Amino acid sequence: MNVASVSPSQRTLLDALKRRGRASVPQLAAELGLNIETIRDHLKTLGSHDLVRRDGVVRSGPGRPEVVYILADAAEALFPRREGEVLRELGSYLLNEGHERLLRDFFGQYIDQRREAALARVAHLEGTARVEEVARIFSELGFMPVVERVGDTARLRLCHCPLRDLVDATKIPCGAELAFLAELLGERPSRVSYLPDGDTSCTYEAVGAERC
Repeated sequence: MNVASVSPSQRTLLDALKRRGRASVPQLAAELGLNIETIRDHLKTLGSHDLVRRDGVVRSGPGRPEVVYILADAAEALFPRREGEVLRELGSYLLNEGHERLLRDFFGQYIDQRREAALARVAHLEGTARVEEVARIFSELGFMPVVERVGDTARLRLCHCPLRDLVDATKIPCGAELAFLAELLGERPSRVSYLPDGDTSCTYEAVGAERC
């Protein structure tokens, strides 16, 4: 469920939970001016999409205690975020202050933490099967890869850059990406297209990945 599929009424409920932190159905109904059943229906729908969840009960008087709801972690994506902007400015600051090596060391460590497990996943694979497993690894990293076969070669298109804002400040992540990709493929691929140049993807051609 994304921003476009959340109804205005559901969005108002999510905003109310964001402000309150946690609330029961009667509390939400009173604040939003909606009836109890409408609130329950909204919570059921939002809960099915992992946007809200139950967080215990509260007793506000005689009778049964009321279930309390809070936002689920996935709902945070529906609210304004500025990590990309801040990351870009941090990258620019480090470069301007002469700390390029620090950035390179950071990305080296970032890949080091993932290298062993990733290499183990491709160690027994060759050709197109290896490229497809590399694609799965890069999918888990947020790159939205697509494998295409062109003659006797395989092309790996990375359709999304999860660090696009930082790449606007420095191409250091691109170098780290290419080096990691080369390790996983067992060869250094040639770059066919490049997102920062205005292309629709970063595309790499793996010459050794024959059609299986």
